[in-house]
Amino acid sequence: MQNEKRQNIFFVITMILMSIYLVWRTFFTLPWGEGVLNVIFGMLLIVAETVTVLTTFELFFQKMQKERTQLDFPIVPPEYYPDVDVFIATHNEPVDLLYKTVNACTFMDYPDKQKVHIYLCDDGARPEVEELAEQFGVGYLGFPGNKDAKSGNLNNALSKSSSPLIATFDADMIPQHTFLMKTVPYFMLSTFIKENEVWRPRREDEMDPKFKLGLVQTPQSFYNPDLFQFNLYAEQGIPNEQDFFSREVNILRNASNAVAYTGSNTIISRQGMEDIGGFPLNTITEDFETSIRLQQEGYITYATQEVQAAGQTTTTVKSMIKQRIRWARGIIQSLQNTRAPLSGKLPFWTRVTYLSSFLYWWSFFNRLIFILAPILFALFDFQIVNTTFWQILIFWLPSYFFYSVSMRYLSSNIRNQRWSQVIDTIFMPYLIWPVLLETLGIREKQFKVTNKSRASGRQWMSALLYALPHIFLLLLSIAAVIRYVNGKYGIALFFSSIIIFWLIHNMIALCYALFFMIGRRAYRETERIRAQEDVTIHDQANNLRYQAKTVDVSEQGIAFYVPYPIYLAEQKIISLVVKTDRYEANLDAVIVYVKQDGEGWRYSATVQPIDENDNRQYMQIIYDRKHSLPEQMNLWDTAYDDMLRNVKKRIVQPRSDQRKMPRLSLQLPVHFTNDASCTLRSFNYRFFSATGFHGDIAAGAVVTFYTKSNIEVILQHTGKTTAREREVLLSVENIDDIVEKGLIDQLLTDLIQPHSDRATREG
Repeated sequence: MQNEKRQNIFFVITMILMSIYLVWRTFFTLPWGEGVLNVIFGMLLIVAETVTVLTTFELFFQKMQKERTQLDFPIVPPEYYPDVDVFIATHNEPVDLLYKTVNACTFMDYPDKQKVHIYLCDDGARPEVEELAEQFGVGYLGFPGNKDAKSGNLNNALSKSSSPLIATFDADMIPQHTFLMKTVPYFMLSTFIKENEVWRPRREDEMDPKFKLGLVQTPQSFYNPDLFQFNLYAEQGIPNEQDFFSREVNILRNASNAVAYTGSNTIISRQGMEDIGGFPLNTITEDFETSIRLQQEGYITYATQEVQAAGQTTTTVKSMIKQRIRWARGIIQSLQNTRAPLSGKLPFWTRVTYLSSFLYWWSFFNRLIFILAPILFALFDFQIVNTTFWQILIFWLPSYFFYSVSMRYLSSNIRNQRWSQVIDTIFMPYLIWPVLLETLGIREKQFKVTNKSRASGRQWMSALLYALPHIFLLLLSIAAVIRYVNGKYGIALFFSSIIIFWLIHNMIALCYALFFMIGRRAYRETERIRAQEDVTIHDQANNLRYQAKTVDVSEQGIAFYVPYPIYLAEQKIISLVVKTDRYEANLDAVIVYVKQDGEGWRYSATVQPIDENDNRQYMQIIYDRKHSLPEQMNLWDTAYDDMLRNVKKRIVQPRSDQRKMPRLSLQLPVHFTNDASCTLRSFNYRFFSATGFHGDIAAGAVVTFYTKSNIEVILQHTGKTTAREREVLLSVENIDDIVEKGLIDQLLTDLIQPHSDRATREG
């Protein structure tokens, strides 16, 4: 409560200071006597600042209303849960991607699962998709011809189903098992009421005809890093770029009932869809327009904060830019179609929100103005702002400080001002023209499904082509800095500091853009998702069994942790049983590398489920969880840290882990049966490395020693040495015999100090 009060105080002070600043800028700083071009650029800069600030004010107001716009979550008896149709919309997505979504939908909890009707809505009418539906025992609604794109596909599904509630999922969005139980109860608020902390059915006189819930939108979430996280080596430092809208902005819009339907992870009222005539056709963002039309019919659209489904975000710069262009043009289309900012069917604050939604897409033009303004002044002697250094400190500095702090309060550490500017800078060259064309009514009408396939590697030429606008602006900024500081010393540099600050500030964002466009090579085909689950390891050939914990899981592999090195034969198939509270999967596995991890050891393996049931269970083990990517920013990371990390990562080539056996460091003097001796330095089951030889032991010689438990170890001098430390390699000739006798764990105990936390051997 105290933090919320402080936040609101900052918002109010920021709005007052920024309003004073904008009044000062508008009436007292335009360069009227400096020529037409200077006045034009001066006006453009003021407009850009004003639009940026006013759209932020709208979010401040929403944030201050947030606590008063949360719907109660009713506790409803099982028999009251209605039927639900689940629509999985697909166009040309691969079947293996659809498999995971359909599989997850079949595992969703519901009081009576016979009331859940799952449909694969295929506007490609593909035989392989129909076969997938038959495999899972779900409905198939083929819709050949792709008429009216996704809207036509979903309207076809509406016409062939009848449940009062509809859940919609994109082909790649995998729901958690809790999805229905966390969303459906909201629709029973009209028929249930809370009395003395207990929910009961409403009496006839308690019914509220004005309460009509149109849809419940859960956040869009992604289990793979987006391009901002991946290309900028920031997977552990920043949340997904779309989190700011899904988990912050859309939640804030509950206050003005302007929540956007984002096309997936949503429950919709069938009555609401009938009232608006189905999914709208004359737009390429039918989801966004659907929510506006529901609001115009008096329905509430509500966004929740808890992630209940996750999908795959786009992984190429080209597809991401195309996606954003489609969103920009589609949202402007829908706002024009519905006239939402001027619609008399919508309350005042809802219209203000939609005006802000429209102005948001002009932020990319604003970003260009902000980058060009100091360049024009420092490099080309444009007088865009008519003011003095001290006036800027008085009017700009306090407002900028409070604005920056308020932005941090606004975004709840999901986004900060620096990252907002970086993102706008990256997209800026590619969104200005489409936004202008769409605003003027020159429409993009073709719906294009976003490509989610992973790029095979760095594509330097195309990356540099996309980076050309940023390179050009960066070179101009560098030239501006050099020219502007040339010949300035002492107090002159001090008075020039504000222009220098903005030039360097913009150069940093342009460097981010350059790194982003250059990209980064992807080595993995599927994503690793961190997960700590119980795993039983069984080496049937050697009758060894161990318990471990998974570190991460993926469709093709698994990593598990044991606090003590265990023996698992190279290139041999072992059995893994991964078990959670809900799922259990049997996997064949082959160890591909081993490395020390803190006090313990991490083993990584390729895996293959034993049968179809195990595959379905394993897919749920991987995906029925919150993703392991960050949900908040690392507040300690600065722009300097980011730049340094990017430079280092691009210079230093990663070393691949090649060891398939753990290598244990030793300091163990041994005496052989032939009276020779040495000191064993390391052990990896197949070899010892050794130094300090005494006695008769030459290359090719076979020697024997006994451990303190009387285990016989037969070694052969290989004549080879280690690459760096020049230690001699001794091969263990009887390792298979030691394993077969069940003595391998005891051998380890004899070689190194016993460890109280060692993995428990069960057989």
